[in-house]
Amino acid sequence: MRKITLSLQKFVALTAILLFSAGISLADALPKVTFNTSLPQDGSIVLGVGENLTLDRFGREIDSASNSGLTGAIKKADFKGNRLSYKVIPAPAGTNFAQILLVGLGNTNELNALDWRKIGDLAVRRSVRYFKKAVPIAIDTNSENTANIAFGASLGAYGFDKYFTDKTRHKRQSEVIVVSSNASSAETLFNAEHKSVADGIWFTRDVSNEPPNVIYPESFVSFWQDRFKGIDNIKITVLDVEDMLKMNMGAIYGVGRGSKRPPRMLIVEYMGGNSGDKPVALVGKGITFDTGGISLKNPAGMWDMKFDMSGAASVMGAMYGIAGRGAKVNVVAVAALAENMPGGNAQRPSDVVKTMSGKTVSIRSTDAEGRLVLADAVYYTDSKYQPKILIDLATLTGSARRALGEDYAAMFSRHQELFQGFIDAGKATGEEVWQLPLNKNHFKAIQHDVADVMNSGPSAPGASAGAAFIGYFIRDTTKWVHFDIAGVDNTAREMTFQSTSGSRSFGVLLLNEYVKRNYEQ
Repeated sequence: MRKITLSLQKFVALTAILLFSAGISLADALPKVTFNTSLPQDGSIVLGVGENLTLDRFGREIDSASNSGLTGAIKKADFKGNRLSYKVIPAPAGTNFAQILLVGLGNTNELNALDWRKIGDLAVRRSVRYFKKAVPIAIDTNSENTANIAFGASLGAYGFDKYFTDKTRHKRQSEVIVVSSNASSAETLFNAEHKSVADGIWFTRDVSNEPPNVIYPESFVSFWQDRFKGIDNIKITVLDVEDMLKMNMGAIYGVGRGSKRPPRMLIVEYMGGNSGDKPVALVGKGITFDTGGISLKNPAGMWDMKFDMSGAASVMGAMYGIAGRGAKVNVVAVAALAENMPGGNAQRPSDVVKTMSGKTVSIRSTDAEGRLVLADAVYYTDSKYQPKILIDLATLTGSARRALGEDYAAMFSRHQELFQGFIDAGKATGEEVWQLPLNKNHFKAIQHDVADVMNSGPSAPGASAGAAFIGYFIRDTTKWVHFDIAGVDNTAREMTFQSTSGSRSFGVLLLNEYVKRNYEQ
């Protein structure tokens, strides 16, 4: 019998091939969003009900066919039509429908774009709960509102259930149907403004929800290379270990060197604006799995560390949305990717590494690795592109999560004038942010007696010290905002725009909205 010996790298590659051949694919289908002008003939449907039990065209059509049976059923169910309330009722006699999901609209004159998105999202999530699938959403309103209903519905249709062999547990929907008098114009608007953003969110969630034996630095790169194929004005560059060593990127290399899966830096350039215009820069922390390295984490919570690449996933998802809708702006997105493992070649606490900037870092804890990969990534981005603004996203600190929970991302900057724009974009999208302090004392606190700075252990508050560390590698003159998304990167429960637990894709909506409002031509 011939003895077969495989290196670990070959074993990893073979495992990936076997997973794909077994039907475990990274390319689950996106939902088809269909717009119709008339009600379906049968089945179950969603209808909107305004305050004072106001019915739109479709509600009145069913009420007339049922000899006021719909109005009677709504009153009997004691449904008031309050905003984002819901109730399932039997369809009245005189129609071919089975059941009707009522969704409250409240005073429609008071609804904004986010409200209409939440209505679409609620309609899908509740129809999946009660009918086991997304049913047609018949709410007659203008084209802009209809497009937002479809947008929200497409987010609520997401589910990550590819590893469930029990099909009854599946929530991922293949089609969303929206019915409106303005179907044609709503479809045009949806495809122009919302579809690529929704797709970017699905991709972000997919790559984040995948297990770490499927997504690691090299496969993360491949995933997004495949997604960006066919999109205009895209250029992709990938830095490997050899490139990092040539460029003296000792920080990201140091984090990744304990793993058999080597680090990568993925750079995606989209030049949709004027030639020569400096880009907006988006930089994301991409630790595809974080054991803590030699400073090993508590095993009880380590299973959740596949989400430590959420910042990188979200900046790529945001870029997909921006590029996919052909935005007239130049943007560069950078993902700093490494797997933090306690291997025999792993860096140690008290090691000193030299970054691309030439500045040195004393490693106080190998579990403060995110700021290390970002140190090289933000310096590379700032020095190469001299961006109009540099925005970084990172699941950086537990202190940000403890301070703000799952309601807000923590926001830091040296530039006070930047905060309000992100606050406004957050309120408009539901991805809300909250400013935390960053001052000269936080920068002073990270100074070290052996190297220029230390990556952990200062007396300053953890989230602020982490922000100061990243800012240390960015020019003072560069407009820069850091988001610590450690509390909002994933969820263990169903919530708005979330039918299941898992990745929240936080930042995709926020960054798209901010760029649109402030930098698109």
